[in-house]
Amino acid sequence: MSLRSAVARDGDFLWRILLEAYNWNGEQRFTAEQLSAEPHTARYLVGCPCRDDVGVIAQTDAGEPIGAVWARRLPESEPGYGFVGPDVPELTLGLLPGHRGRGHGRGLMEALIQAAAEDFDPCSYGFRPNRRAHDAIAEIRTFAGAPHRYEWVVEGDIAACFDEISHAGLMDRVRQRITDKRVLMLVKAFLKSGILNREGIFRDTHTGTPQGGILSPLLANIALSVLDEHFAQRHREQRLLPRRERRGQPSFRLVRYADDWVALVRGNRADAEAIRDEAAEVLSPMGLRLSEEKTTVVHIDDGFDFLGWRIQRHRKRGTAKQYVYTYPSKKAVKSVTGKVKAISRLDKNLPLEVLLHRLNSVLRGWCLYFQPGVSSATFRFLRAFTWRRVIGWLRRKHPRANWKQLRRRYCQGQWWPKDGDTVLFDPGRFGTTRYRYRGAAIPTPWASVT
Repeated sequence: MSLRSAVARDGDFLWRILLEAYNWNGEQRFTAEQLSAEPHTARYLVGCPCRDDVGVIAQTDAGEPIGAVWARRLPESEPGYGFVGPDVPELTLGLLPGHRGRGHGRGLMEALIQAAAEDFDPCSYGFRPNRRAHDAIAEIRTFAGAPHRYEWVVEGDIAACFDEISHAGLMDRVRQRITDKRVLMLVKAFLKSGILNREGIFRDTHTGTPQGGILSPLLANIALSVLDEHFAQRHREQRLLPRRERRGQPSFRLVRYADDWVALVRGNRADAEAIRDEAAEVLSPMGLRLSEEKTTVVHIDDGFDFLGWRIQRHRKRGTAKQYVYTYPSKKAVKSVTGKVKAISRLDKNLPLEVLLHRLNSVLRGWCLYFQPGVSSATFRFLRAFTWRRVIGWLRRKHPRANWKQLRRRYCQGQWWPKDGDTVLFDPGRFGTTRYRYRGAAIPTPWASVT
């Protein structure tokens, strides 16, 4: 997608382009009256074809219209474009997707990552190079089982994390890593860029980081690293105590992926509840609070959901030993089956190959994510579910054909659907693996930065 045709300059000023995409049903979110209310709508935009009903239309590289464009004149010191997709309810200004703004944001992000690379603790896995959700799950599985036995779990949920981060607290933490005032000015401008909602009303942003911006995940990581540093310091202080003084004291480990985190506690339930209250106090200076309804304290035998996985300790069948198992959560299974249902409602007049392509991309990605776990039974269930949906689609496509005719035409006399060289992805044949805990051995691209 290109916005080059919507870029215009007037002297020393850069026109910021605000793009509002259509919904999937073709309805525009900005009315013609809202677009024409700005006097500099179509006059200064070059190369954008106009229509009477919506004003200016932005195009893809293929020439397809994707949304209405609205321009606002801003000083050169505030560069950037704004873009919102069909599923985003609000339009965020500032350093958002767009050629110039995306370039500024990318360069700023690289500078912040290198400055903060050595400060982030190993317990943080989200939006960091060479780290993934599987590393967080592997650490939980390793320390919740034998011989560590961190059996109590605090499952933390931060209420509206990206919307309520304190700008003052976040900038204080950024200043600890960055001293260049020009970079600090850009970060502050990004935070204060504002929100344009679907009604066309602009409002200032006094808290939070603009969701959808290239810098938002990194800034959220910097803000939430206060939690990592606090528990890391507590852990170091506890390790310095003599062994006789450490005996009987609870131990804990923090595992965080972006704004989702769990604290593993080796102690009792009261110790886990104390850790939960302590985490709430640590987050309060950043303007963040824990959700009372979603922040829970559970035992590992009862299990909990984290990053789409169900993590629970069971007795191994046929033995008296207990192990921590990870398998897809019910919510994750419901999500993928819902996507399969939606895709299988595709227009029956289309060829089967189109349906298979769309299903394969969803099934392959989902199975790859849940491959390192106890997922074989779930994969077999997903295989049977997808097969039934595809066969049902074929029956609707050919209501007069019997099963023998459908098998001969679409299964080559077998049971598995295919159309030419395109074969339906089979989750049942997708093997599972074991993801090993890497810990502090995960390489950092900027290990040499001082």
